[in-house]
Amino acid sequence: MTFPFDALRRWPDVEATDLLAADAADRLLLDESVAERSGIAPGDLTVIGDGFGALTLAAAAAAGANSIRVHQDLLTGERALAANAGRLDVDAATFRSLPLGPELVAGARVVLLRLPRSLDELDDIAGLIAAHASPEVVVFAGGRLKHMTRAMNEVLGRWFTTIDVTHARQKSRVLIARGPKGGRDPLARRAEHEGLIVCAYGGAFAGTSIDIGTRFLLENLPAELPGGGADDPLIDMACGTGVVAAVLARRGHHVYASDQSAAAVASARATASANGVADLVEVEQDDALSRRPDASALFIALNPPFHVGAAVFEGVAPRLFADAARVLRPGGELWTVWNSALAYRPALERIIGPTRQIARNTKFTVTASVRRGS
Repeated sequence: MTFPFDALRRWPDVEATDLLAADAADRLLLDESVAERSGIAPGDLTVIGDGFGALTLAAAAAAGANSIRVHQDLLTGERALAANAGRLDVDAATFRSLPLGPELVAGARVVLLRLPRSLDELDDIAGLIAAHASPEVVVFAGGRLKHMTRAMNEVLGRWFTTIDVTHARQKSRVLIARGPKGGRDPLARRAEHEGLIVCAYGGAFAGTSIDIGTRFLLENLPAELPGGGADDPLIDMACGTGVVAAVLARRGHHVYASDQSAAAVASARATASANGVADLVEVEQDDALSRRPDASALFIALNPPFHVGAAVFEGVAPRLFADAARVLRPGGELWTVWNSALAYRPALERIIGPTRQIARNTKFTVTASVRRGS
């Protein structure tokens, strides 16, 4: 039976003709691991980093595997996997989504891993597998050649005795790791920036640094902000490691922070705790602001991503603007920092309302958009 990769969709993530739900690296991972997956017992297979369900669903179809444990950092990935399973009429008992922790890999004998671009994230994942999987575990770690480096072999080599490399196919390759040694659970790294402590797990954007867009936004936020009470918190949307949330909370505001990345959410919670403001910051994993009610906020800060995976895609930010418009009360403001070359101002004017430029440097623009009245 040939698995219907073309039937998979990315929804609820952004979709476009040049954005695929499965690629050659997924297919190569499945082909290279087929012998090891053959006849494995329920619960022996773990899948990590499965973008939209291709690895999980194809492995289940090919080997009849069930009780597959899956971790996807992005909430949209989890939801896409569930939606694709429903579309293909896959039994719900076939897989279960889990956090990146010991339960995900305990006793696993085969792990399929889409290689993350971050070496720290790979270090967290490989250490976790080495600590808790079966001593006989075989890890198949694959990706596109353009995103792979020799340093990935070195990271895997810290936690496994043997690393084999497959032949390339369709600009993809798989690293095969055996013989776990030592291991550790994922850890939050820390760095201090002018008195602010930033914590980051391996998969969080920008790690323990403060990216230059966020710095520029913080430099230009006004001293007085509307809202910020327990019943009308300020919102840090797509919060990353929670830098903006922590800064606002240190001013005494209540803040709701959200991100669709599990690593970002864990990092933001750690950042809030490290800065002594955990009681003022609520952090949730969310797709945009789906957990927030309509017309409930007076202030939202946003440094929108402009990549989908490794590809620059301008359709991400307008989707976030639209949910900000839903959540803002009439007269509420969205403060946004964006790469000036992306020219988001017309979209902000259309989706939110009147937009004024607050600041601009050689790379970034900060704007404030006022939500139109109903």
